[in-house]
Amino acid sequence: MTPAIDLLKKAKAEHKVHSYTHDPKAPSYGLEAAEKLNLDPARVFKTLLAATEKGELLVAVVPVVGSLDLKALAHAAGAKKADMADPNQAQRATGYLVGGISPLGQKKRLRTFIDNSARNFASIHVSAGRRGLEVELSADTLAVHTQGQFADIGRP
Repeated sequence: MTPAIDLLKKAKAEHKVHSYTHDPKAPSYGLEAAEKLNLDPARVFKTLLAATEKGELLVAVVPVVGSLDLKALAHAAGAKKADMADPNQAQRATGYLVGGISPLGQKKRLRTFIDNSARNFASIHVSAGRRGLEVELSADTLAVHTQGQFADIGRP
């Protein structure tokens, strides 16, 4: 499977894997997942990487229907500022391709921040490590297995 799914299986964490046929022309990977799996887009979260002014990479998990508030992420991480990470740097650090970056099972353990809105749902969906593959799990399970912190980092 993928390192994300392997990690959850090994930990015996409760989760469900959902797959769909990915369209390379889709303008938004997350919204495509919501549409093809017939999910509420507010429950589908994208994994983004940002870099602080000191070059530390951070993982941000936010709803696909909104965007990442970089100032809020920097504040949550105790940094002065954060910018979106270079896609090649993100791929090297995580071991996943852009559009299929999972917050789980990354090559390098990065500090992870999950938008507080994830707690509003019994389960959420995040990338399972490949375009066209999503994993459904509780926000708390995601936090445990990423050592993630909850913070208000998303913008509607």
